[in-house]
Amino acid sequence: MNDVTPVLLSGGSGTRLWPVSRKSFPKQFASLMGDRSLFQESALRLSGPRYAAPLVMTNADFRFIVTEQLAEVGITPAAILIEPAGRNTAPAVLAAALHLAATDSEALLLVAPSDHVVPDAEAFGRAVEQGIPAARAGRIVTFGIQPTRAETGYGWLELDGEGEDGPVPLRRFVEKPEAAAAALMLDQDRFLWNAGIFLFCARSMVQAFRTHAPEYLAPVQAALDQAQTDLGFLRLAPGPWAELPDMSIDYAVMEKADNLSVVRFTGHWSDLGGWDAVWREAQADAPAPRGAVTDARSTAIDCDDVLLRSEAEDTEIVGIGLKDIMVVATGDAVLVADMKRAQDVRHAVAALKSKGARQAETHLRDHRPWGWFETLVMGERFQVKRIVVHPGAALSLQSHVHRSEHWIVVSGTARVTVDDQVRLVTESQSIYVPLGAVHRMENPGKVPMVLIEVQTGVYLGEDDIIRYEDVYSRT
Repeated sequence: MNDVTPVLLSGGSGTRLWPVSRKSFPKQFASLMGDRSLFQESALRLSGPRYAAPLVMTNADFRFIVTEQLAEVGITPAAILIEPAGRNTAPAVLAAALHLAATDSEALLLVAPSDHVVPDAEAFGRAVEQGIPAARAGRIVTFGIQPTRAETGYGWLELDGEGEDGPVPLRRFVEKPEAAAAALMLDQDRFLWNAGIFLFCARSMVQAFRTHAPEYLAPVQAALDQAQTDLGFLRLAPGPWAELPDMSIDYAVMEKADNLSVVRFTGHWSDLGGWDAVWREAQADAPAPRGAVTDARSTAIDCDDVLLRSEAEDTEIVGIGLKDIMVVATGDAVLVADMKRAQDVRHAVAALKSKGARQAETHLRDHRPWGWFETLVMGERFQVKRIVVHPGAALSLQSHVHRSEHWIVVSGTARVTVDDQVRLVTESQSIYVPLGAVHRMENPGKVPMVLIEVQTGVYLGEDDIIRYEDVYSRT
């Protein structure tokens, strides 16, 4: 059929899953529930005969992560729109609708966050099919999740009717409730969790903005009209985009519109909105003994209802006699918290930012268009990194003002340019890059190239780079 174009929203930061999710590499791109990332699982779920190629909304920092992760699962996007700045979901949804309306005002869009867990893709696809007739008729269709607990961390939907199959008119949105209100709603069939997933035709959403949030139309249209194509991405113009209010699609349009319908989804779903949700998901198929969820580098001894998770290869976590505790360790940070305080993890990020801690937003591993690097050791006037370069990829032609570099190839082969000399450097060989030399590193092979870089100098910051050529159009 290929009737529906998925719109994957992938610009969020996911602070409640710190320290694994950070601004530089948020939760949608992390492998939290298996070998694939949440973004990859979302793209796969919304692929196949029901769907057209996806449209992705993201920001400049994540554009190459998006393309790399889609390529890994064999999906070619119809377009990747780059938002110049985060303005929440309202402008992103309108930009997607206007982009598709330019060629087909009747195009159907399915807007979905890219960080949700929905194991039964076929069941969700059938729910989408139920909503298509209503969307074609001009309704905005949202998907309500059959609740399984009195959840206070989600918004809820109240239906104008109970138990019907197919789209049911929406009576109202319910903000995240208090525990007593959530318990009352759980006992009534007309209340569902709000999944934040919407199905509509392009003209309906444009009209909804025209009626309820007209201030968005001109700036978003101008950002599209003035957009520039860059290496296959569509960069929205920053000037008009800067004029836009920062608001969610729920507040801008959905809570005001009178043409909303709800399709009930009874399958399993999670927004993975905190480590307590990860703990629950890990037990979805088989509950852990005494509720003690561990990974390969964690051990629970006489523990009840705990999450012990180590993302660091050389760090073991051992819990003894713990109850309702979550411990998550990475190579540079450890979170220890009461499971009931999972929603408060975002406050840790704010506290770290206020004290200037790098761990608030950036990982030790830094993802780049050509691969990634991580800092192994840092001291006064020196730094040691491990660098991995993808096959066929190349770093920019560059020089440094404050540091020299020594490269040792661990595996693969590097083609190295230093001033006017070009040479191949293979495993166990090394090369020296003097301060000020114009240099470049490339991987001409078919396997990832790994090397160790030793930097020495008075300043070792990543901004000490003068770029002369860059295949990824970075400035």
